Amino acid sequence: MQITAIIPARYASTRFPGKPLADIHGKSMIQRVYERTCQATLVNRVIVATDDERIAANVRAFGGELCMTSAQHETGTDRLAEVAAGLDCDLVVNVQGDEPLINPAMIDLAVAPLIADERIAMGTLMVAIDDVEEFLNPNVVKVVTDMSGSALYFSRSPIPCSRDMLPLSIEHPMPCVAHKHIGLYVYRREFLLGYSALVVTPLEKLEKLEQLRALEHGYKIQVVETMQPSLGVDTPADLEKVRALVAKLEGLVVK
Repeated sequence: MQITAIIPARYASTRFPGKPLADIHGKSMIQRVYERTCQATLVNRVIVATDDERIAANVRAFGGELCMTSAQHETGTDRLAEVAAGLDCDLVVNVQGDEPLINPAMIDLAVAPLIADERIAMGTLMVAIDDVEEFLNPNVVKVVTDMSGSALYFSRSPIPCSRDMLPLSIEHPMPCVAHKHIGLYVYRREFLLGYSALVVTPLEKLEKLEQLRALEHGYKIQVVETMQPSLGVDTPADLEKVRALVAKLEGLVVK
């Protein structure tokens, strides 16, 4: 089975312009994501997809594979689909370009169900939430699943919600077992090409969560739980946290 990981990367960002090129102890963020993705044992090929020549130049400089895409894409999935249309592979993995500490084992964990069961068209990951502040944070996407691990819903709201513990408050302990969605996706190539062409749906517009489009159109998303934490970079403050962790992991002396 041929499995290709694609890392969509754009320069423009409301909260953090130029994020993919942010320096993390001598390497750009996109280089660190690329290198970690290459370590996934189930992935045969890794490609950075971008419409920005500055990002492209950086990828060329560290020897990564690159695909230039249209600047008109509204979503990362659209950019992914443009690249996938020209590939000869079975599965496509969407790795977020702002996860410089992504554990390669997490990628393999998300891919494994689609290798084992050809009926699964799309998969992703979740991790348990143990902090009530994170549970209440609308920037943290939550997911609930059925008994077989298929997603029932994704939301920025705190789900599931315990009626007996309303109103929810940051002063209270976690009111229930909850999970954070990790935005790493695996698609069968044919499904991805059709998925990107589906009509945008009401709940997707409301929550600003693209994965709801699949659920609203009746498709299932297999969700696998990981024990590995996820630390994405959305702001300069997040970048400083990542720099500190990388320094610790690599035994760097930071002046």
